[in-house]
Amino acid sequence: MAAMSSLRTDDDTWDIATSVGSTAVMVAAARAAETQRDDALIRDPFAQVLVAGAGGGVWDIMLDPQVGAKVAETDPEVAAIFEHMGNYQAARTHFFDAFFREAAEAGIRQVVILAAGLDSRAYRLAWPAGTVVYEIDQPKVLEYKSARLAEHGAQPSARRVEVAVDLRFDWPKALREAGFDPGVPTAWLAEGLLMYLPADAQDRLFELVTELSAPGSRVSVETVGVQADERREQMRERFERIRAQFGIEDSVDVAELMYNDPDRADVAEWLDAHGWRSSAVTSQEEMRRLGRWVLPAELSDDDGFSSFVVARKG
Repeated sequence: MAAMSSLRTDDDTWDIATSVGSTAVMVAAARAAETQRDDALIRDPFAQVLVAGAGGGVWDIMLDPQVGAKVAETDPEVAAIFEHMGNYQAARTHFFDAFFREAAEAGIRQVVILAAGLDSRAYRLAWPAGTVVYEIDQPKVLEYKSARLAEHGAQPSARRVEVAVDLRFDWPKALREAGFDPGVPTAWLAEGLLMYLPADAQDRLFELVTELSAPGSRVSVETVGVQADERREQMRERFERIRAQFGIEDSVDVAELMYNDPDRADVAEWLDAHGWRSSAVTSQEEMRRLGRWVLPAELSDDDGFSSFVVARKG
């Protein structure tokens, strides 16, 4: 039985400061913090600008370089988890950046970013001439990003096309109407998305992606780990203490936005059964490869960690 979210409804919507929209700001804050590091895995010159326009929130502490030391005074294990969260975002971004570079090198010039949020790849990656990047997300989220970056004179490095539609509605129709050509190979990305979908919606998403993908298309996906309810509750209580320590009020409980669904299909297996050839790496493996694994052994065997999947069609 899936653990349904108490903060979600079938027709909920959001802007950049509320609900799922606020998680996009947190992710951008993680990219901004990573960019400031001397040993940064990724560089995102637009992340700080996008965060700064969103008002105050939990993301403010993510930009504080001393936050780890401050949290450690209250709970050293949570401090390690904070560091892990930042490292995870960096490793995840690094992985999917490489996916797009490889797709471009293979000649793919049509890109679709599902639930794009504050993704700045249309601006910060070096796209080959003729590349079109379609960004699908809630209207207010896309409006905020475009306006904020335009205010700072940012220009996309590919032809960027906004597709302002909720993924629960007829997004393939909106995508086609925006100029998408299902007859040419496409590079798809589902990053930071599946955890906000129940299992049946995940299956439907990939059914539609498969229908829209010409031979030679590629897709890359961040999968969803499944955590025990007891473990989720323990972490919620610990983070509540941290929020109290930093005086953070009215912050969104991200876990309550997600669907912790144990019946969710294994993405790589699903793709292999529907005309794709997939490979997967666990986030633990990727973070260790990049020298970014910091969790103690007692927290390292959790099935809640995600994997990164890449698949090719035809």
